[in-house]
Order: sequence, then structure tokens, then C-alpha cells
Amino acid sequence: MARIRFVTAQDLFEAFPTASLDVDAEPNDQPSLLYLQDLADGEEPKKAVAFCAYLLPRREAVWWGCRSVRKLMPSQSAAELQLMQAAEKWIEVPEEEQRLVALDLGMKSNPNWASTWLALAAGWSGGNILLGIQATALAPPQQTPRAVRAAILSAVARLAPAERENGLRSCVADGIQIAAGDDR
Repeated sequence: MARIRFVTAQDLFEAFPTASLDVDAEPNDQPSLLYLQDLADGEEPKKAVAFCAYLLPRREAVWWGCRSVRKLMPSQSAAELQLMQAAEKWIEVPEEEQRLVALDLGMKSNPNWASTWLALAAGWSGGNILLGIQATALAPPQQTPRAVRAAILSAVARLAPAERENGLRSCVADGIQIAAGDDR
């Protein structure tokens, strides 16, 4: 079963005005998976990373981000792994307690780490994002896909320059499989 939120690329761009900046490609009425595949086959696979992050439901987008970062960066520090594990716990049990733990860790961590962005992606998936304050502020809906995109691009940036394009394409291929529902 496909895991996409929008039938056409145009539907996605209408729902998320920030996607036009992040994807940096012209929207059209193609089915979303076909549009994603066209971006993946293009000269800038980072556009496909951004589109896929918006296309997948939030939980699946964070899951895809975690899978991608683990593939791109098999070795991480203990602190980075703690952030990744917080995001993965939210994926397994997407409840408020896990979301808040991920958000708190992400807000206190190094913004240069891909795993920081994964924790923030989980933390910004919904609910109040003000920690320790008796006020409410809801995360804008584009924050999770933007954080997933940042995580994957941060991980790719740590690869040797000659490996970056293949790393991006591998992540996008995995995202397409998840979106299509073929994610064994």
C-alpha cells in the first residue's frame, strides 16, 4: 500500500508553500510518485530528497530519514546515536512522551549533526513545541519534512565528494520504495 499524502505534485506544492523553496522545481499535475522519480533521475537528486520528505507522512518521513542517515553514516558518536534512538523510539511508539524527549534532546544538540535534525523532525511532528513554558505553540507542518531533509543533506555532506551523488540517489531510491509501499 502506497504511503503518500498527495495524489499529484501540484497537490503537495499547494499544501506546503515552503516546498517550492525546498524542492526548487516547478510543480505540475504528474502523479506524485512519477514526479519524485523524475526528480530522482534528474541532475540534482537533492531536489528529490526534499520532495520525498514532504510526500511521506511525518512518521514515515522520520523513519526514512533515520534509515538514510544510518546508511550514510554507519559510525556515529554516542551523543549522535542517542538522538537517533530518540527519533526511532518516537517512530516505534509515536506518543507525546517520546516526541517531547526527542524535541528536548534535539533542541540541546549540535545543529551540525544529522541526528539532531532527526530528533527535531520527530519533535516537530505535532503538539506543543514550547518546552517548560505554560504556553502553547504548535510546530508549523513543514518543520518535520524540512528537518528530515536537513538530516539527510547533513549526512551526505560528511561523505567524500565523489560519494555524495550516489549517497543521495540511494536515499531517494529507499524513499521511493517507502512511498510506494514496497519497503521490505
